[in-house]
Amino acid sequence: MAISAGLVKELRERTAAGMMACKKALIETEGDLERAVELLREIGAASVERRAERIATEGVVGQLVDKDGRRGVVVEVNCETDFVAKGESFREFVLNVANCVLDNEPATLESLAQLSLGTGTIESARQDLIAQIGENVSIRRFERLSADDGLVAGYLHGTRIGVLVSVEGEGTEIARDVAMHVAASKPLCISQEQMPAETLAREKSIFLAQARDSGKTDEIVQRMVDGRLDKFLKENTLLGQAYVKDPDISVGQLVDTAKVTVNEIVRFEVGEGLEKRKDDFVAEVMAQASQG
Repeated sequence: MAISAGLVKELRERTAAGMMACKKALIETEGDLERAVELLREIGAASVERRAERIATEGVVGQLVDKDGRRGVVVEVNCETDFVAKGESFREFVLNVANCVLDNEPATLESLAQLSLGTGTIESARQDLIAQIGENVSIRRFERLSADDGLVAGYLHGTRIGVLVSVEGEGTEIARDVAMHVAASKPLCISQEQMPAETLAREKSIFLAQARDSGKTDEIVQRMVDGRLDKFLKENTLLGQAYVKDPDISVGQLVDTAKVTVNEIVRFEVGEGLEKRKDDFVAEVMAQASQG
């Protein structure tokens, strides 16, 4: 039977599937729109499991702060390609995930997956999105910050870096500037006291080996190591770093002048810590051909 362009258009609007897939589904269901919708969902669901093992290192970081500035969330949702990450449906899903985290405060990714979204759950929406876009989608992580007596501020750098900071004190209006600094300068922690002992031990071992190669006396070597450790701490702690908007002062001096205490910081960057796969496209094409 002849399938009208209008029917194909309506099916595409309901499913977001490709034009040829919609036309084929309508032909197989003899123009029955509802059956075609179900058929496309079945085809998509069958492919979700195959895509689940594919590596997803691209994606979007989403960030939301409530209107009172008391609570904020940051989430990272991954896909396989930058092209999909720029798509409207993927970004809408990220925003929905962030809103669910903000509104429901789940404790784990597992509990987040079971939260209601539309007529289903976050997990069913994720699987529907995988079927629609043809790529693996994974909710990698989320964090929440709150400030009962202060302020939570956020900063997004495009869609790849998201920051939350929690502050209290008199000049909390600088909170967003601090968040912007965290996005740009990537501190490991807020203060020297918070630097993990294993990180300090690793850096000290490296600096000690470098200093000993200089052939200096033990006393001079120790001073060299102490100096390099001090430099490392200044460059990698928020309060020790030079403020990006005014490098003549440190962030510590900035917040002291504003009479503000920075309590917590969270910084997400898309794909950090994930190993990107190098695809062998020739092998992939040959594998697909052998299956066909």
